[in-house]
Amino acid sequence: MEEWNNCLQSLPVKRCEVNKLIMDYLVSEGFKEAAEKFRHEAGLDIASADGVFNETSALLEQRIEVRAAIEEGKVRDAIQLINRYYSELLDQNRHLYFKLQQQQLIELIREQKVEEALRFSQEQLSVDEEFLDLPELERTLALLAFDKPEISPFSDLLQVSHRQQLASEVNEAILKEQSGSAEVEKPHLVTLLKLLLWTQSELEKKKIKFPKMTDLSNAVIDYTNAD
Repeated sequence: MEEWNNCLQSLPVKRCEVNKLIMDYLVSEGFKEAAEKFRHEAGLDIASADGVFNETSALLEQRIEVRAAIEEGKVRDAIQLINRYYSELLDQNRHLYFKLQQQQLIELIREQKVEEALRFSQEQLSVDEEFLDLPELERTLALLAFDKPEISPFSDLLQVSHRQQLASEVNEAILKEQSGSAEVEKPHLVTLLKLLLWTQSELEKKKIKFPKMTDLSNAVIDYTNAD
């Protein structure tokens, strides 16, 4: 255990490199407010984020605007912005378009606009049958069967995390369109965390004792099985 800690302490990790990893993640994911706040705190320029390919400030602002609309539940506005800035994106990503429509339906249900929600599901979501995700549509409509859908078995659809997940998927699709590539390089921080999880899994398979990071968001390390 002592040897493990000594190895960790001896690793040369510069604060400026860590800051660039964080900024790269925030800009790539389109978290404008967090990126601006961190830029001031760390004394960095947003341009120092090297995970996003030559993206101009205007393009970055457009991408952030779309993400913010989705996370605020303004899905109709988000779709209009996408069609304005990226005219072919939804035509080329029909599954993603369904998810946006599904989220729009969820927002109507959240606002208790039952009749409008039913009309929307019949007139909009049933049109593009080839890309209709019926199980997801059924889960969404099932929210209408509960007086308090927020505590129903389908309450996950009403969580903020559901908006955030969709916003991330749209953000990735935008980055792919901008780069002209089928794949977009993930933020370096995401890659490193995935590598950490894989490494811990391999160590566990080999029954090697080590300090395990159990909470990535708060960097909590469990030392109970390290002795």
